[in-house]
Amino acid sequence: MGMLETFINYLTYEKRLSNHTICAYRTDLTQFHTYLQAQFQITELNQVTSKVLRSWIIHLSKEGLNNRSINRKVACLRAFYGFLYAKGDIASDVTAQLRSLKIKKGLPIFLREEELLRLLDEYPFEDNFEGWRDKLVLELLYGTGIRLSELLNLQDHDINFYERTIRVLGKRNKERIIPVPKSILAVVENYIAHRNATVPAPYSHLLITVKSNPCYPMLVYKLVNKYLSSYTQADKHSPHVLRHTFATHLLNRGADLQAIKELLGHANLAATQVYTHNSMEKLKEIFSQAHPRA
Repeated sequence: MGMLETFINYLTYEKRLSNHTICAYRTDLTQFHTYLQAQFQITELNQVTSKVLRSWIIHLSKEGLNNRSINRKVACLRAFYGFLYAKGDIASDVTAQLRSLKIKKGLPIFLREEELLRLLDEYPFEDNFEGWRDKLVLELLYGTGIRLSELLNLQDHDINFYERTIRVLGKRNKERIIPVPKSILAVVENYIAHRNATVPAPYSHLLITVKSNPCYPMLVYKLVNKYLSSYTQADKHSPHVLRHTFATHLLNRGADLQAIKELLGHANLAATQVYTHNSMEKLKEIFSQAHPRA
């Protein structure tokens, strides 16, 4: 078994990364291997030097790839060569001197509350399997703030109707329980009823296609873009925008930052604090209403 496949198995069975992440790692390393063969006639991934690695980064930059995407590939290289070094397949970690490129950090994009509520409450979703599935996707992404990978991995037994919660397996297989409003549970019930009456069993996942296969990332991206683009003025329409919107709306309505961190499944509070910037307009509004010198 080649080094790449050994590494992929490690990510799959030991690190338990998502299929989306594993696919990205495989793609990045395959592209890198192709570059090595074309530019340096290097056929084995363990034959590279730090100079060769830097040349690939320069090549990617000249090809017009943005710094954020290049940094993702750098992270892939660090993980791969760190793995080879730990196994003793290379004498030293050739990525030790690699540095990530600077990127301009933008604030998370979020949707206005009135726009999103109007979409969920007024859009004429069709009264069939696909209509209820699409509505459930939007409701879960906005109503719970879960990641796309977490949404796609949900199974029927993860929904606890009695406790009004869902069980989510997040990054590094970390489990968390998220409360779910009664209104979303009603959508779940309607969706399951239409699914069971329309699509042949068995169902390996909660959210499936008309052919009984699990829903996949591109399908969710397309349907989220379809609905959000018709009801919102935001420049970006993606599942992650709904996660940002979930966190921002909670913060705007006074939710504790630590509680939002737990709901989102963030490893540390620093990742959650970015949403405080999005709430600045709300803070200004409160200040102008409450401060005597405003």
